[in-house]
Amino acid sequence: MTDPLLRFTRLLEEARATPAIAEPTAMTVASVDAQGRPSARIVLLKGVDARGLVFYTNFESRKGRELTARPDVACVFWWHPLEAQVRIEGAAARVSDQEADAYFASRPRGSQLGAWASQQSRPLASRSDLEESLAEVTAHFERNSVPRPPYWSGFLITPRAIEFWKNMPSRLHHRERYERAAPGEPWRVQLLNP
Repeated sequence: MTDPLLRFTRLLEEARATPAIAEPTAMTVASVDAQGRPSARIVLLKGVDARGLVFYTNFESRKGRELTARPDVACVFWWHPLEAQVRIEGAAARVSDQEADAYFASRPRGSQLGAWASQQSRPLASRSDLEESLAEVTAHFERNSVPRPPYWSGFLITPRAIEFWKNMPSRLHHRERYERAAPGEPWRVQLLNP
């Protein structure tokens, strides 16, 4: 298959259809700070299409600040029951306000309120402070729809490399790496030693 995003989408569909995989959209996203020190965390994939992969976050969080300053990103999917891994490297860019608004409106109200109440990644004196903030936000929006906070949006990861790994006997795993010079350019695929 010459389109690794289509291949990834089919593998994701297989993961979604596998009951033993509790959260098939969970991906590890790695960013780096101003000194080049890496940081990784699990986020949920919320969209994939011909452009790339989308996830949402608070842009004032550590990952939001790091990806805004240095858009190089790496992410990993690991689906143990399928004995498959996908590694993606690329650049992260903010999605359009319209796309972010549409996704935010589709979230449960509690998640919308939580986006306003939490100062993600910032120090928290006590859990009760967070609960108090949530109570204030809930009262503020009691009779209204909850708009998307200005600091909350999504990142589109435009891949420059996608690697598929499949477990094989005797540790002779199957690895294929797709790379392209720039978005819109043709993908080159190469087998890699395990």
